[in-house]
Parts: sequence; structure tokens; C-alpha cells
Amino acid sequence: MLKHSFYKLAIRTTPLMLLLLLLSVHPAKAQSVSAYLGFGTATDSSSNVFADNLGGGFFGSPRMAGLFGQFGGDFMWKPHLGFGAEYTWRVRQGSYQDLNYRPEFYDFNAVWRPLTRSARIVPELQGGIGGATLKIYLPPTCISIGGCQSSGQIASSSHFQLHGSAGLRLYATPHIFIRPQIDIHYVVGFSSGQNPEFGSNWVPVYTIAVGYTFGGQ
Repeated sequence: MLKHSFYKLAIRTTPLMLLLLLLSVHPAKAQSVSAYLGFGTATDSSSNVFADNLGGGFFGSPRMAGLFGQFGGDFMWKPHLGFGAEYTWRVRQGSYQDLNYRPEFYDFNAVWRPLTRSARIVPELQGGIGGATLKIYLPPTCISIGGCQSSGQIASSSHFQLHGSAGLRLYATPHIFIRPQIDIHYVVGFSSGQNPEFGSNWVPVYTIAVGYTFGGQ
């Protein structure tokens, strides 16, 4: 039980700690340091599993969709090579078998850029490992006088994942960029077991981010 709690705490805090470390690197000592925030969507098919969780009848598992947020950072210690981290999450809870759900993904990556910052359009490839968490919540409780109140988390599952992405950094100024990107998450166990959570282990994510680069030209 203690080991499981420590693992869940590490999943929640590691992405933020690494991003803070990336942003604390002084640009004079690094080729460049970047931070970005974006939004988009993630997709996965339904597992077609039906369950009666609240006694109101059987409801099927959904396909993954909705608005997702993504923030991240990277540190380029060489003109073409560096490392980075990303955190991606569903902005609002979605409906899942008469309950609510929110998937989250985090990953740590090697970063490769074939062109230097002297170019205004910079291709970028990333690859690494990380984790994914599916959190389950009770649906909001609504009363006629007080309105609706969100309910707390009742369950979660954690998975190992492989990550890869391809994107373009479009520099509007020497430091501000817009970055459309496609991420692919291979989440081990998403579609296996007696009650698979989704229909596939493959989860593509499509985002557009705005970011800022410190140092390096």
C-alpha cells in the first residue's frame, strides 16, 4: 500500500519538478531553454465494455476525445540535441460508464532539431518514455437550491508509456514561437485485461502551442 501511494505521488509531482528544473537553467550556460503551453485533442477508440456502476443501468465505455491541454519545456545543450518533458491532460472530466474520467500523460524525451535557431521554421522530433494515468470520479451532485458540485476521485490506474512526436516551431519573433505538433503515446495496458479502459494502446494527440525560447540564436 505504501509503495503504491509513493508511486502515485511520484506520477503527480515529477513532471512539475522537471519542468521547474528546465526553466531554472540559466540561458547563458545553455544553447537555449524553452517553455510552451498548448491545446488540442487526444483520440482513442472505445473498448466497448459495459458496466452498471451506480445501479442506473449499463453504460458503455467512451472513445477518448475532448479538449486537452499540454505544457512542457526543453533544454538544448547542443544546437541540434537536447532533452525535454511534457504533461498532457484532459481539461474537463468526460463521461465514462455513468462515471467521469480524466486521462493524463507525462513523458521525458530526447529532442532533435535538424536546423538551428537561425531558421524561422524549425522541425522538431522527440522520443522518450513516461507514464499515463486514468482517473475516475463520481459525477457531479446536483440539488435544486445549491446547484451542482463536483465529486472527488474514487479510482485511478497508472500505466507505463512510450512517446514520440513530430512538430514545427514557427518563430514569429526571435523568441516567441507557435508549434503545431503530433504526439503518439503507446500506453501499455490501455486495451488489455478483463476490463480494458480503451480500444487501443495507441493514443495520438494533436496540439498547437505557443512558447518562448530563452537564449540561443
